[in-house]
Amino acid sequence: MASNRAYLDHLRSVPLFASCSAKELQRVAKAGTELTVKGGTTIIEQGDTGREAFVVMTGSLGVKRNGKKVTTLGPGAMVGELSLLDHGPRTATVTTEGDSDLFVIDQRSFAGVLDTVPTLAHKLLASLAGRIREFDRQYYG
Repeated sequence: MASNRAYLDHLRSVPLFASCSAKELQRVAKAGTELTVKGGTTIIEQGDTGREAFVVMTGSLGVKRNGKKVTTLGPGAMVGELSLLDHGPRTATVTTEGDSDLFVIDQRSFAGVLDTVPTLAHKLLASLAGRIREFDRQYYG
C-alpha cells in the first residue's frame, strides 16, 4: 500500500470495518497481514477447513461454488469471514482473477481484535445476519 492512511482507507471500505474509528482500524490492521497474490491463485478451496478471512485491497476474486462461478468480488469485499467464527469447511472456492493485494486475518488474531474492539462483534453478527436473509430471499423468494 502507498501509505498507512491509504491502507486504513481501504480497510474502512469494508462494510464490517466501516464504522471503526482510526484507532480501531489501526488495531485491525496490526492484527492482519498484507499479501500480494499472482492472478490465477486459489486462496480458498471449497471443503477445506477455514482458518482465516481475506479482504480485497486491489484486484478481484472469482468465487465458485460446486465448480460454478457465482460472483466476482473487488476492492472492499471480504471472503472467508465464517472462518473467523469457526473452523468449518469452506463453502466456495476463491481464486484471484488478476494480481491482487489482500489483507489476511486469522481467527486467533481476529478474536484478539474483538476483545479490544467489541463493536466489531456486533457488526460481524449484523453482516452475517444480512447475508443469511439475502440467501433466504434468493432461495424462498
